[in-house]
Amino acid sequence: MKLIFVILLAAITAGCGGYGSQSTTPPVPASTPVVAQLVPNNANSGGPAFTLEVDGTSFSTNAAINFNGAKEMTTFVSSTKLTTMVPSTAIASSGPVPVTVTNPGTAGGIYGGGTSAVTSAPMTFTIK
Repeated sequence: MKLIFVILLAAITAGCGGYGSQSTTPPVPASTPVVAQLVPNNANSGGPAFTLEVDGTSFSTNAAINFNGAKEMTTFVSSTKLTTMVPSTAIASSGPVPVTVTNPGTAGGIYGGGTSAVTSAPMTFTIK
């Protein structure tokens, strides 16, 4: 009788997914930022540091501007405007430079969820 009870209990536990298995929800993408305009859109090679304004849509409060692949300290102005100080070392050489915005992901709870980071399509900044 004891053996039947143990087998029955094991079958019920296994059929319910057991005690240790929790279903998790994978992260979904965050809102995709869109870069519409860079102000200014160019600078002279070897010039001084400057403030870059990035205008667009869907910027999160903790979005980051990436200048030539480097994450820059970013100031959130609004969901359509971000700014950053681009150091003179970043414009030492002439050529096109990609500028993107990344909305970071958010953590999920114990069952997963949250959002994954999303980066905008690049816009070209020109160093003359």
